[in-house]
Amino acid sequence: MEPPSGPASRRHVPWNRLLLAVSLLTFWTPPTTAQLTIETMPPLAAEGSDILLLAHNLTENPLAYAWYRGERVDNSQLIASYRVDTNATTKGPAHSGRETLYPNGTLLIQSVTQKDTGSYTLLVTKDDLQTERQTGHLHVLRDLETPEKSHNNSKPWEHKDTVVLTCGPETQNTSYMWWISNQSLPKSTRLKLSEDKRTLTVFNVTRKEKGPYVCETRNLVSISRSDPFTLDVLYSSDHPEGNLNLSCHTASNPATQRSPLLSVRPQEYTQALSIPNHNMYSQILHSLTVLDSPTVRRSRFPGLRAQSCLVLECCPSNQARVPLV
Repeated sequence: MEPPSGPASRRHVPWNRLLLAVSLLTFWTPPTTAQLTIETMPPLAAEGSDILLLAHNLTENPLAYAWYRGERVDNSQLIASYRVDTNATTKGPAHSGRETLYPNGTLLIQSVTQKDTGSYTLLVTKDDLQTERQTGHLHVLRDLETPEKSHNNSKPWEHKDTVVLTCGPETQNTSYMWWISNQSLPKSTRLKLSEDKRTLTVFNVTRKEKGPYVCETRNLVSISRSDPFTLDVLYSSDHPEGNLNLSCHTASNPATQRSPLLSVRPQEYTQALSIPNHNMYSQILHSLTVLDSPTVRRSRFPGLRAQSCLVLECCPSNQARVPLV
């Protein structure tokens, strides 16, 4: 046999392929696992409700979970821990009796209060004894109580006084709104809201703004309304309102029976009531002549004729008597 002519030749890899391989090794990194996250459900909790702190993207085959109050891993703030291999839960010093730790790492807190607001940290122990932790946050809002109203004047004079209404108490994360006569506030230069809308000012109040007024408070979990409040708007009118009753009062002894002259409802506001009516004249003339009184005589109306117009003056409605002039 002929000996080999030479040593076996080596297989050479082109340099451009080596560069490609180096480039791939340089820029390629193994896929990273999703990061552990904590979700609060619901995001905002009403006082007295139940909430869940959900753990997402947990490592596969964890050895144990542990929840702590606050942002640090502190044994004095341990709420509860769970061992997967023994299915055993251990309560810690920060356990209030309202927390439940589930095998999937979720923490349940029942009947939360504002004192529960804060941070919560989950510590996960992996099968290689490495640990991973993440912090979640819980925010508990108070269920709003019935608002209280205060005012500077409950009996303002019309067109003169300014009324200031305030809605309380002042609380954080709370918005305020006013209603008048079951309607939102109309656009008016005489109505002004403070920047936080807690205070409503009514300038030169009129009877149209007497109310009732209702203050509404709301946050992200509740709404509450105050009891209605109505202003007692005072006014002095120069016009008689309602039915105008005219009667004669005698000054005699024994007293002469009072006789009603007429009951008329004015058709428009005026200080003088004009009655151009023949039948009414007859009623008034008859009532005046049948009364035997020195204070009421027909002679006080010497120019009264059937074709004339009888004008009777009346005083403002806040006075006791309506005299004839």
